[in-house]
Amino acid sequence: MVQPQYLWPMIQIGKFNKLKVIREKPAGLYLEGTTEGILLPKRFVPEGTKIGDEINVFLYHDSEDRIIATTQIPKGQLDDIVLLKAVSITSFGAFLDMGLMKDLFIPKANMRSYVRKGGEYLVRIILDTKTGRLSATEYFETSLNNDEIEFKELDEVQLTVYRKTQIGYEMIIKNHHRGILHFNEVYRPIKIGDHFPGFIKKIFKSEKTGETLIDVVAGEHGYERVGDESQKILQLLKDNRGYLPYFDKSTPEEIYSFFQMSKKTFKMAIGKLYKEKKIILEKTGISLLAQ
Repeated sequence: MVQPQYLWPMIQIGKFNKLKVIREKPAGLYLEGTTEGILLPKRFVPEGTKIGDEINVFLYHDSEDRIIATTQIPKGQLDDIVLLKAVSITSFGAFLDMGLMKDLFIPKANMRSYVRKGGEYLVRIILDTKTGRLSATEYFETSLNNDEIEFKELDEVQLTVYRKTQIGYEMIIKNHHRGILHFNEVYRPIKIGDHFPGFIKKIFKSEKTGETLIDVVAGEHGYERVGDESQKILQLLKDNRGYLPYFDKSTPEEIYSFFQMSKKTFKMAIGKLYKEKKIILEKTGISLLAQ
């Protein structure tokens, strides 16, 4: 990767950097990081910021190929795999909406197939090795592997839906690993590119290939979220005159549609409320126990 010679070694394009304000100009504030300083345009300067303050900014190249800072929150950072919408098409490639003043370029060589305006595409944000500018690629499978896993079972992780398989959805874990979210663990509609928190359910070796496989679940680990979900059910009971027509025979889809939680979490939550003598389990639902 080629970096401009004037860029300080500790500064990283495509990431948030905490930089000190070194001078002020009509156009905005200049931050440390290069010999000339990095401009934070006036429109993005937090109120009250002054020379000597440190500020957390995202760095990228503007339309004139200058390194520029922003306090805007991009839809992804360097090495992230994100779903981005194509906003314009050229003969050389396409531009994707990254949530910044400047769109992210994906060259034709990095496209799997024709990209259309308005379409959404799962890409990895990378640095162009020749220019040092941010760009995108749809070819990122080789960077996904489970050779060295830094987490363990029940650890919370960020998940991105990659593709649908015969047994569930293949998920990208923390932008670098592969896992499976099985169909019986899916309690709401999901689509390719969706990004949400989850946790590691199981890490094991394939009997056929010997490769490391990972099963994941969406949301927080059940036992850690039961308390909050119990309070949610109590409030819903109060809002519905003390009765809800949901119980252990209700379908996972019915429970998720109303409570926005899995059936497993629902059963654990009402079990907790029942033990605390706050609800009554009826044949057709649950009732609030008068206190």
